[in-house]
Amino acid sequence: MFQHVFATMHELLDEILIHFGSAELDQKKRYFEQLSMLKSMSDTFIEEWLLFEEKLAEFRDTYRDAPDGDKPPGAPPAAVDPASAPIGKPVAEKPANEPKSQSAVPKQAQPIMQDPGLETGLMVKGQGYFKLFMFKEAADHFEQAVDAAPENNMARLFLAMTHMHLQQWQEAQRHFQLLVELTDHPKWQALGYNALGCIQAVRMNLEQAERYFLKAHETDPAFTDPLSNLKSCQKQDGHLSLYFGSGQL
Repeated sequence: MFQHVFATMHELLDEILIHFGSAELDQKKRYFEQLSMLKSMSDTFIEEWLLFEEKLAEFRDTYRDAPDGDKPPGAPPAAVDPASAPIGKPVAEKPANEPKSQSAVPKQAQPIMQDPGLETGLMVKGQGYFKLFMFKEAADHFEQAVDAAPENNMARLFLAMTHMHLQQWQEAQRHFQLLVELTDHPKWQALGYNALGCIQAVRMNLEQAERYFLKAHETDPAFTDPLSNLKSCQKQDGHLSLYFGSGQL
């Protein structure tokens, strides 16, 4: 799964290297934002890898000389020289009428189990694209994650926020309305109400937008974006400056 993320990071960096020199000022600012995000992701990968290597080395040092009985479950058995191995009793053949074990049941007779890593892999890839501002690709992965696990509110939150950035207001509204009903997490509820307020503000339903922003603030007072959006709506100067709240993800 990480090879896919790194391939995307390389692709984005190559694009920046090719176009940066001839880019306009606004585009260069966006490139700098993307470079900053790439650097942050790279630093995170390095830190996590070093931490993993440290733990792995500690484990190896702890169990390197341990007797077989003290080794953790799943540790490989000590190698035995076949020439010096004791000769034991031959293994008795199983009776012909002994019932087959479950593992011997034909594959088609066993229930099909969903890959437990599928949902996690889709989320990791989707979040990687999301952080790189590649929202169309992120939406594809979050959509699959929601299809695989409709009860996964985090996947629904990311999918809804991705639709916000794609300005797909109808789909964003549908998922945020489901989210605020399904989740018990105050932060996620506040993000949902705030996003629903932004959607109403974009549609110039300012009174409805203000109600959503107030609801978001009541749900999580520490989340400041709803109050900023509320003030923007109350100015009524024809210019709206809205914060979706994606910085909280």
